[in-house]
Amino acid sequence: MDKKALSPVAFLICLVVFFTTRLAYARPDGAAYYDKPDGPLSYNFYDRSCPNLGMIVRWGVWAALKNDTRMAASLLRLHFHDCFVDGCEGSVLLDDTKDFKGEKNALPNRNSARGYEVIDSIKADVEKYCPATVSCVDILALAAREAVVMSGGPFWPVLLGRLDGLSASEKSANEQLPSPFEPLDNITAKFVAKGLDVKDVVVLSGAHTIGFAQCFTFKRRLFNYQGTGKPDPSLDSSFLSNLQTLCPNVDKSNTKLTPLDAQTINRFDNMYYKNIVNNTALLESDQALIGDPKTAPMVKDYSADPFLFAKDFAASMTKLGKIGVITGQDGQIRKKCSVVN
Repeated sequence: MDKKALSPVAFLICLVVFFTTRLAYARPDGAAYYDKPDGPLSYNFYDRSCPNLGMIVRWGVWAALKNDTRMAASLLRLHFHDCFVDGCEGSVLLDDTKDFKGEKNALPNRNSARGYEVIDSIKADVEKYCPATVSCVDILALAAREAVVMSGGPFWPVLLGRLDGLSASEKSANEQLPSPFEPLDNITAKFVAKGLDVKDVVVLSGAHTIGFAQCFTFKRRLFNYQGTGKPDPSLDSSFLSNLQTLCPNVDKSNTKLTPLDAQTINRFDNMYYKNIVNNTALLESDQALIGDPKTAPMVKDYSADPFLFAKDFAASMTKLGKIGVITGQDGQIRKKCSVVN
């Protein structure tokens, strides 16, 4: 019997059914969960004005990950960097103008933040079906969730209804974003300033279960830890040797990429915490979590219980998505994510 290939339309329908079914079963507390507003935001904000929004974002993220598996971590990081700098208002997506220097070229983002073109592409598709309706910041929040789910991580309901901001600040990004070179107390203080807490530090750091880091972000651990001229003594010796081979102590290796979790590179799981317990965390700021009495018990709990990590990660991402939200007359729905209307 002849086997007929699926038409493109049938193939798309199958994919939509697959992803929609998968996500529906992952929803906590059933569909009624989505009827609960949270201040000016709600889970069903676009149900009438753009009913296909979820499908469009899901398809765009799927296509991006199919082309580049690293993009999952990049989209998640982009969402974090957006919300952590003056709130979730899409400022990280803006290009520089004559009126302001934006966040794209701030030190934490320059030559490292990625995924702008993915959000721009999804936005263009959304505009075709729902013109001047959906904000770029909401698209980014949804894309980050889809990237995690498609990498094997947890689903969480995304509150919607944010507006895009009208400006961006390179200075704010340089000052507000946590750095892998900072002490844990400094990083925690930056989280607290955003209405988060030490638990959120541990939980959201778990995003480092996917993605890559450039050698310069951890090289001092390998050769000159805290100015001693020696490696970080907490590093596993075999892990240290491998890293010194991958990232030799020469300037030209600074931008080489190394997976944050070499055990399950593209899978969103709790291996990150197991690495910390085993002294094989890549970043100094990550390894520090096991050395603090406030954070060490949580690291051990998450290393032993992937379901606990998944549940708490979903909760912390919901908190992150509510930082500094713009509604009412203070923002806009950008037509293009890189420029103010």
